[in-house]
Amino acid sequence: MPLTTVSNGRTYDWSYAVGRAAATGTGFNYPQTMCLGNDGDIFVANRGNENNFGQRVNRVKLGAPGEEELLAEFFTWGEGEGKSRWPFGVAVDSQNNVYVSDEWMNTISVFHGNGTFVRSWGKTGSGDGELLRPAGLACDKNDNVIVVDSGNNRLQVFTGDGKFLAKYGRGGSGDGEFKQPWGITLDTDGNMYVADWKNHRIQKLSPDGTFQMKIGEYGTVPAAPDAFAVTYLGPHISTTPPAAYPKAGVLNHPTDVAVDSDGDIYIADWGNHRVSVFDSRGRPLTNLMGDAQQMSKWGQQSIDANPDMMKALRRVRNLEPQWRLCFPTAVDFNPKTDEIIIADSQRNRLQIYKKVRDYVDFQANL
Repeated sequence: MPLTTVSNGRTYDWSYAVGRAAATGTGFNYPQTMCLGNDGDIFVANRGNENNFGQRVNRVKLGAPGEEELLAEFFTWGEGEGKSRWPFGVAVDSQNNVYVSDEWMNTISVFHGNGTFVRSWGKTGSGDGELLRPAGLACDKNDNVIVVDSGNNRLQVFTGDGKFLAKYGRGGSGDGEFKQPWGITLDTDGNMYVADWKNHRIQKLSPDGTFQMKIGEYGTVPAAPDAFAVTYLGPHISTTPPAAYPKAGVLNHPTDVAVDSDGDIYIADWGNHRVSVFDSRGRPLTNLMGDAQQMSKWGQQSIDANPDMMKALRRVRNLEPQWRLCFPTAVDFNPKTDEIIIADSQRNRLQIYKKVRDYVDFQANL
């Protein structure tokens, strides 16, 4: 299968993977959300579970393939200041302060970029400034924190020290309404893009919360008649062509969204195991399915250290299912490197594509 995706004048080259399954240290444990720091390091919130207690945020230096390095690990599972139960959203402000939401505790914790705890704030409830299962986070140009208040089906805006400023949205399926929203991102103009998880769409709001556009509708990718059901282990890749192609622009529980320097929109299409790409007007362009044919550095280190793992790998008849995305939960775009970074949650890794510049937008005059 190709490592390059070409569509509508855009070209995306698969670059490399980062990560392996690890409850601590060099790896990830069900990465939930992520955010780029000001210096290009990636902060990843790991969901973990009640069996391995791998909940944490890790700061990872990216670079060329094989140059990744674990820089810090914080917000680990436990009780008390600086500890977590269910980490969810993560965001970084202009001063490199890191904000992390805890879905269980209904709080926002603040850290320095090196992982030193600063403070926390938040109160459970549905009133102004109160939170219920806070999810994605984003920092605006004034270093205010926008919280996806998922359990209350709204967005709330706070100062960095937790003072309530504004709220947008309510429960429902109409324009500007939400049903368990998840991830959020801002474009260069401060517009908010929200993954409206149970409404199977992305909503774009202006900086003051006015509805502007929605992208997507519910739909699943058809499977071949002899394909196995999709499980947490990933989709079965059949050699039989699917019975039909999916309708363009469909989404199945989208979890996150990113916007690149050209205005193209990347959506973590969680239930369809892909990242769907749209142009700035919301027209579908292509899908990134995952192409991790080369093992990550940390993954290769595990295999090199354990001969039994190498033997098991050699017994696998078809590695293609392992290349593909499996329930991707987060996506980000690095404008300095033109890289699309995808959190491949069930594979406990990041997959990174590079967007080739100087394309011609063939849809511009349609």
